[in-house]
Amino acid sequence: MLPLLSRRLAQRFFPHSNRLLTTYFFSTTSDHRGSNPSRPSPPPIQVLLTESAGRGVFATRSIQPGELIHTAKPFVSHPSISSIDKVCYFCLKNSVRRLGFQAPEVLFCSEECREQAKGFYEVEKEADWSALVAHCRNRGLKYPFLAKRLACMVISGVTSADSLDILQPARLSAEMISQMEEELYLLRGALEDSGVKDEQLTFLNIEWYAGVLARIRINAFRIELAGTSYDDLLALAAASVESEAAVGNAVYLLPSFYNHDCDPNTHIVWVENVEARLKALREIEAGEELRICYIDASMDRDARQNLLSNGFGFECNCPRCMSND
Repeated sequence: MLPLLSRRLAQRFFPHSNRLLTTYFFSTTSDHRGSNPSRPSPPPIQVLLTESAGRGVFATRSIQPGELIHTAKPFVSHPSISSIDKVCYFCLKNSVRRLGFQAPEVLFCSEECREQAKGFYEVEKEADWSALVAHCRNRGLKYPFLAKRLACMVISGVTSADSLDILQPARLSAEMISQMEEELYLLRGALEDSGVKDEQLTFLNIEWYAGVLARIRINAFRIELAGTSYDDLLALAAASVESEAAVGNAVYLLPSFYNHDCDPNTHIVWVENVEARLKALREIEAGEELRICYIDASMDRDARQNLLSNGFGFECNCPRCMSND
């Protein structure tokens, strides 16, 4: 049973992948169990249309402060350039190099992560990505790596080329699309040189690439791990000073339906890996919309409005902004 979206909507966007929905989209908590204590109950939320902000996430019962609402695995994720030799290539967990580790090899924190990464890594590892990495590093780009990984997932057959169409896209100018053409050239060239056949790359054109980047731009989350030990917290503090706190970026399906509020009732945290945890900041009533803050809520109103307008394409009309707080 699909508890969050209607079967019709789910089948429209994912007609050939029930497993995908179960694994990446619908997540559960263990705080409230049904009649079968060994089986977690569905999260206490549903996705509905709002009057002004498209889809939104609403509580189906009262939720207490600090309650874990649900967890979510990413649909696609990728380490940042600065963290690629320090974190697991799949789950982004801080990892230690093994003795005898070869520099070109990426890190996996476990055999489970290595196995789950096969859906894209079997394609990725055959290509030389140095030109794309250099291009992104020189221009401070991070989202082309998510598009690269998604392309490899499509090629390997673990997902479809339209798998992100369910997400809201950003508005792209002609200039922005033009700049993406060089990224696409480098991405496609690396795959072609690795031996990927032309018929496997028919989807990989500027329309697909721009559409994917348009959705990644406003739906990707910057992953900053909270850590579980004192050493983790020290490392995080040091990284923050160097503006390198993010270990990577990820796109989720369900968390992407959460709308923004500068005074949110819900927040999203990452403890030791890329699995997202949505927790209540205060008491939430049944039928109330759950909202997270997309930006640093400590900024003043003008700074928040500017960042939301330029980065996410909307003017915030939350109570806090309307009161000029």
